[in-house]
Amino acid sequence: MKKNPNLIVGFDGAEDAGVYKLTDDIAIVQTVDYFPPIVDDPYDFGEIAVANALSDIYAMGGTPLTALNIVSFPRKKISIDILRKILEGGLNKLEEAEATLVGGHSIEDEELKYGLAVTGIIHPDKVIRNK
Repeated sequence: MKKNPNLIVGFDGAEDAGVYKLTDDIAIVQTVDYFPPIVDDPYDFGEIAVANALSDIYAMGGTPLTALNIVSFPRKKISIDILRKILEGGLNKLEEAEATLVGGHSIEDEELKYGLAVTGIIHPDKVIRNK
């Protein structure tokens, strides 16, 4: 695959997010995280999932701007109130980071999973890499 000259960090490394240069002064940082509950409390799970996704942006040195929710939900097995609490926890953590939820996508599935796609910004010369 031909490498785009604006791609600063792509999928070929063991990085937390991808980075794409828009201008000489601005690059976007993008990541996605999505997983099943790791704690029993739905609100806490929402906060943890968002913190995990945001941490990928922070790890690269970026500032989160926007996020999209990603949800798989077994609505025949679990009350919709559980989903509401997950999303409330997630929104609270996003607001703490001063990032904006701009939408998302949900599907019905046998297993509950939640996560986010997050976009942030960074100066192209200030990207922090694992290597």
